[in-house]
Amino acid sequence: MTTLLVLAAIAAWLYHRHTQRPTPGAGASAEARARQLRTPAVRIAQAIGIPTQRGQEAGRYAVAAEAEQRTADRIDPLRREGWTILHDLALPTGRANVDHLAISPSGVVVMPDTKRWSGRYRVRTRGGRLFHGDHDVTARLNGLRHEARTISRVLRVPVIPLVVMDGAPIEGGELTFDGIRIVPAERVPAVLRSIGSARTSRDAQALVRLATSNFPPYTRKHR
Repeated sequence: MTTLLVLAAIAAWLYHRHTQRPTPGAGASAEARARQLRTPAVRIAQAIGIPTQRGQEAGRYAVAAEAEQRTADRIDPLRREGWTILHDLALPTGRANVDHLAISPSGVVVMPDTKRWSGRYRVRTRGGRLFHGDHDVTARLNGLRHEARTISRVLRVPVIPLVVMDGAPIEGGELTFDGIRIVPAERVPAVLRSIGSARTSRDAQALVRLATSNFPPYTRKHR
């Protein structure tokens, strides 16, 4: 009983400490959700080796947060080349978050979306559907389309969605499904440079101002 009381006290302290105002940045909202799910009861269960549904869900969010941070580490250096790179943004309505938003010096707007899928299965297309192994994952791109449409409506320019695949191999190295390009995570800087090299008549700084005023950090909007 004494051991359980000590574990409960430690778990409660950790829960209070880690649910206080998360720092905005790549993966912040996923990490915040993982911390919320790891309640004192979940932490005690983990400490004594009892798996829980909430603990498993927290683990998935934590893995997603790490993947988003890896993408950020890959694309943040583009800032030295004049790009604006934003992470973990809130849309004007709803509770969806945007993993990353990249605006090139010429005003090309790209929305990289990090997907952390198991490396045991290949991503491929078959019969007009997207599969991860034998699992039909076509619907998993619906949110990405919605986010890109919303950003495009606010910025009043086309927004290019880009899936950054962290973990799962892609058949053929990369593929395009229903107009959405899916690329390995390690190739995303080169892909962004290629997409962003297009010349436009857009005012990149005006787009940056619109983006930062309309899409705040998710963890600040949804505290």
